[in-house]
Amino acid sequence: MFSPEQENISTSTKVPIKYGELIVLGYNGTLPNGDRGRRKSRFALFKRPKANGVKPSTVHVACTPQAAKAISNKDQHSISYTLSRAQTVVVEYTHDSNTDMFQIGRSTESPIDFVVTDTIPGSQSNSDTQSVQSTISRFACRVMCQRTPPYTACIYAAGFDSSKNIFLGEKAAKWRTSDGQMDGLTTNGVLVMHPRHGFTEDSKPGVWREISVCGNVFTLRETRSAQQRGKMVESETQELVDGSLIDLCGATLLWRTAEGLSRTPTLKHLEALRQELNAARPQCPVGFNTLAFPSMRRKDTVDEKQPWVYLHCGHVHGYHSWGTRDEGRGEGRAGSGRERECPMCRARGPYVPLWLGCEAGFYLDAAPPTHAFSPCGHVCSEKTVAFWSQIPLPHGTHTFHAACPFCAQQLNGEHGYVRLIFQGPVD
Repeated sequence: MFSPEQENISTSTKVPIKYGELIVLGYNGTLPNGDRGRRKSRFALFKRPKANGVKPSTVHVACTPQAAKAISNKDQHSISYTLSRAQTVVVEYTHDSNTDMFQIGRSTESPIDFVVTDTIPGSQSNSDTQSVQSTISRFACRVMCQRTPPYTACIYAAGFDSSKNIFLGEKAAKWRTSDGQMDGLTTNGVLVMHPRHGFTEDSKPGVWREISVCGNVFTLRETRSAQQRGKMVESETQELVDGSLIDLCGATLLWRTAEGLSRTPTLKHLEALRQELNAARPQCPVGFNTLAFPSMRRKDTVDEKQPWVYLHCGHVHGYHSWGTRDEGRGEGRAGSGRERECPMCRARGPYVPLWLGCEAGFYLDAAPPTHAFSPCGHVCSEKTVAFWSQIPLPHGTHTFHAACPFCAQQLNGEHGYVRLIFQGPVD
């Protein structure tokens, strides 16, 4: 991934063209143990030096020598649809010089460009994620980008493995289309939601759809892995727009176009907003000590000057140990989410530390951080909390709920967020 500095330096050739970025929800700017290689919290898609896209060509039915050859040929992309033990349809794919292909999945094999593992809500370290049986497919999906303007990006379920094959077994939902072609769905499916009005201050949630192996759009199945496919939605396409969400059943990705990212606040801007907040010298209304948001680099360890908030009313304080409603259960910061009584207004509710949202790609605007998600305490702009609190994100095999984009914790409370009430300096 290029840093902004590298992107600005024009090398002897031209600066590479960026199609967009995929950002994994639930990570506040970086994976818990740091971004490494193809495993990171965000992945930039750049125009490749040479096109590597593919498109369907010949269809072979059953066990013809040509079909067997297409499957075994390591230089030939193909998709195999097993209809029964006796019948397999193999669709050969041929090189497409007009597109670049990017593959996403759990596998660390070389055909996967972006390795994605299951997101554990509120997780602070990768060790938390190791024990979970993953529901993300090893070769989950592929994104095809047009190499010429407007650089359209389209998504398809399933990715090609190291032998350049996609196999849809007997149990996978598959069917023959009206024009004689084959299509199918992956086990847990690839769901996509395009927000209405793009990813702007006017954004509204769209409708979740399922994308097939050939890029057709369907209504959702009854559960993620049901055999029966949904109804085809002819009026919609698999084209990604700025703000499209892609759910791989275990991780959700946000697609941001290069143009959309150019309008998004930068890390520099977020850092300036943090310094501005701290320069106002907010104070604890009880202890009168000055509060300060820790630097972006120290976004996981609670600091002495850290602001804390009563989530029911939004009053911001410094950390203090009184007001707990269940003193008998032991005291301490670890239990910060328990019921506490605000000394300012007597409202009872959880009392948590505040953290700045550091992943700029999740922001809808560059306004000051005035609101916090509940119950996690991640702080960002009002438009940003309002948008994410309305988005139903897939959870498990058939439920949906709103979650904080910075840590993936399910939102609660009346709105899922609270407006922060800071006390200015008394002097």
